[in-house]
Amino acid sequence: MVTARTGYGMSESANLSAVRGANEPPLLEITIGAALDAIAARLPDAPALIVPHQEVRWSWAELRTRVDALACGLLARGLRSGDRVGIWSPNRAEWTLVQLATAKAGLILVNINPAYRTSELEYALNKVGVKALITARKFKSSDYISMLRELEPESIPDLELLISLDDAEQDGFVTFASLLGDTDLPLLECVAATLSPYQAVNIQFTSGTTGYPKGATLTHRNILNNGRSVGARIRLTSEDRVCVPVPLYHCFGMVMANLACVTSGAAMVYPGESFDALAVLKTVERERCTALYGVPTMFISILNHPDFSHFDLSSLRTGIMAGSPCPTSTMREVIDRMNMRDVTIAYGMTETSPVSFQSDVDDPIKERVATVGRIQPHLEAKVIDADGNVVPRGKSGELCTRGYSVMQGYWRDPDMTADVIDSEGWMHTGDVAKIDAAGHCHITGRIKDMVIRGGENIYPREIEEYLLSHEDITDVQVIGVPDEKFGEELCAWIVLRPAATLGDEGVRAFCRGRIAHYKIPRFIRFVESFPMTVTGKVQKFAMREEMIGILRRVGH
Repeated sequence: MVTARTGYGMSESANLSAVRGANEPPLLEITIGAALDAIAARLPDAPALIVPHQEVRWSWAELRTRVDALACGLLARGLRSGDRVGIWSPNRAEWTLVQLATAKAGLILVNINPAYRTSELEYALNKVGVKALITARKFKSSDYISMLRELEPESIPDLELLISLDDAEQDGFVTFASLLGDTDLPLLECVAATLSPYQAVNIQFTSGTTGYPKGATLTHRNILNNGRSVGARIRLTSEDRVCVPVPLYHCFGMVMANLACVTSGAAMVYPGESFDALAVLKTVERERCTALYGVPTMFISILNHPDFSHFDLSSLRTGIMAGSPCPTSTMREVIDRMNMRDVTIAYGMTETSPVSFQSDVDDPIKERVATVGRIQPHLEAKVIDADGNVVPRGKSGELCTRGYSVMQGYWRDPDMTADVIDSEGWMHTGDVAKIDAAGHCHITGRIKDMVIRGGENIYPREIEEYLLSHEDITDVQVIGVPDEKFGEELCAWIVLRPAATLGDEGVRAFCRGRIAHYKIPRFIRFVESFPMTVTGKVQKFAMREEMIGILRRVGH
C-alpha cells in the first residue's frame, strides 16, 4: 500500500498523482536588493536594461546606482519599511527602478493594472492602504493624472504622496526625477540589515476575471527564488537578452523576466510600453534577443503579422509561453518559424509567485506542446478528488501545490486566504489537471469552467484542442450557456484564419464521429477576438454573459 503522506511532504509515487521537485540548487535566502548588489558586483559592465523607446541602455552597475538613488529618495520622503507604494504605469525603465528600489528600501510594491479606471483604482489603493503612488501621466486613452484628480482626497485616506513620472510639474505631485538625488549608502546599509527574505515585498492583485481582485502578498523569498528557477529552466546566462512584451505589473514581467535576469545576469529588453507585434519583431532583430516571452495570443499575433517574413529572428533560441493554455499548433509554429527551439511552457498563478510547473528545453517537442512540464525545484504538487484524496496517475482532479512559492496570503483577508490555502499549506489552484507516469502535468481546464450538460461533466479545454486542429481555426474558446433541457449547452467562439470561409455546419461536420456527440458545440459564434484581461487571460465570464444576451434576443 502506497502512503500519500510522509511527514511534511508528499512522497513521489508511480501510482499516485503526487510529485516533488529537486532540492538543488539550494534556495536563495537573501533579499532582492542583495541579489541586485551581487549581480552588479559580478557583471558591472554587462548590459542590464535596454528600453529602445526611451533610449535607455544601462549596465548592471548603472542600474544599481539609479536604484540606490531612488531608494534613498523614497526614504527621504518619509516612507518607512512596510509602507505600501503603488506603481501605475505601462512598461518603462522607471517601472523596474521602482521595483528594485522599493525592495531595497524595505517597502512593499503594489502593482496597479494600467487598464484600471477610477473605481478600480480607488478600490486597489484602499484595499491595501497605499501611502505613495508613482504614476505615468497617461497611457493610451487613460489620462492617469486627470483620473486621480477625480478622486476626492477623503475617499483615499491613506494616500499621502503622489509622484509623477512626467518631468513636467503637476500640482499636488512631486516629480520622479526629484527623487534621484544623492545616494546615502550608509542609510541603505542600515535598512538592509533590518530586512528579511521572509518579509512582504510585493502585492499583486488577482486578475479580476471573477469577483473583486484580491491582493496576493508575496515575499522576497517567494519571487526571487521563483524568478531564478524559471530562468534556470530555459538556461539563461549573462549572454542572453530577454525580450519582454508582457506587462511588468504582472508576475510574468516582474518575476519571470526581471528577477530571472537579476539572478542570471541576462539583459532585460522592453520593446514598448505595451504589446505591439511589429515592435517586438523590430526589437528582436535589432537587439539580437535570444529569448522572447508572451502569452499565446501574443505569439499568434506575431506569427500572423503581414511583415513577419521580413524580419531576422535567428538570434532567438528560447522563451516562455504562459498566462493561458497554449494551442498545440501555435507552439509548433513558434518552434519552426521563430527559431525558438528551446521554448518552454510555464504554468502557475499569482498566488504561487507564479510558476510551479515548467517544461524543460530538453523535453521532446511532443511533451512541450502537450503538457506544462514537471514540478519546479523545492515545490510539491498533488491532484485530488472532490473528497480531498490523491488520485491515481493519469486521472483528473484539482491541482494543489505547496512550498516556498505559496504567497503569505491575501492582504489582510484571512477568510479569503483560508478558502485557498488549507491548514497543511496546500494552495488549492482551482485548476483541473492530471499528472502522467513521467511526472508531466496536463492542465485540462478550470473547475469553474466545467460545463455540466445533461449530467455529463465536460471540460472545454479538450474541445478547444480538438477544434484547433482544423486548418481554418486560429483560436477558439468554449463556454457553457444555460439550457432548459440539458441544464447547460456548449458554445464555441471561434477566430478564423484570414480568408477562411468555415461556417457553423462545417465546424459541426468536423466534430461528428470524432468527438462524443454531447461535446459538439450547439452554438457557434465567429469573432475577431475574445474579451481579455491586460495579461492575456480570456474572460470567459464576459463571453458567457454576452452570449446569454445574444441567445435571449434571438429567442433561445
